Amino acid sequence: MSNGYGHKTAVSPAAVSPVSQGGYGYSYGFATPFPGAGAPIPTPFTGAAAGMMPSMMPMPMPPMPPMVPNGSFVTPQGTTVVTAAPQMEESYVENILRLNRGKLGTFYMTYENNREWNAKIFRGIIEAAGRDHIIISDPTTGMRYLLLMLNLDYVTFDGPINYEYPFAGGTITNQTPVTPVTPATPR
Repeated sequence: MSNGYGHKTAVSPAAVSPVSQGGYGYSYGFATPFPGAGAPIPTPFTGAAAGMMPSMMPMPMPPMPPMVPNGSFVTPQGTTVVTAAPQMEESYVENILRLNRGKLGTFYMTYENNREWNAKIFRGIIEAAGRDHIIISDPTTGMRYLLLMLNLDYVTFDGPINYEYPFAGGTITNQTPVTPVTPATPR
């Protein structure tokens, strides 16, 4: 049988133990890779680790750090400090607009790289506000607009702006009751 390199062997290289072949399937004239290789090497390892190299020894796992609640932190001594939840919802434009649902506002928008209209003004009643959008309706035509927060420059209101959150720790959603429209008092 040939091994593909013109060297005749009596036994297939795949059927011979790699230890007795000297590596890569060839014996190079030696019965073992080097003299004395057939003798077992004494090792200090016993049991499951008896045939393993020192770098292959199973290492004990380090202890897992404690679970830390979101928003908390761990001190250098290892104790967990749990921070209190905010008492009021954070002051973002979307939340302020939600607090003013049902009010008439003027929305100043800018659209970059638009030759027809770079800036546009929309006037309408706030119906809903999300993280990236505002829905308003024009009271004269009934037309509804979905405006992107990305294009919003600023908003004006004819009357006072609701900014105080109605309840501590609550979340303002599109189902939060609409604030009744109060007429503006002249100053």
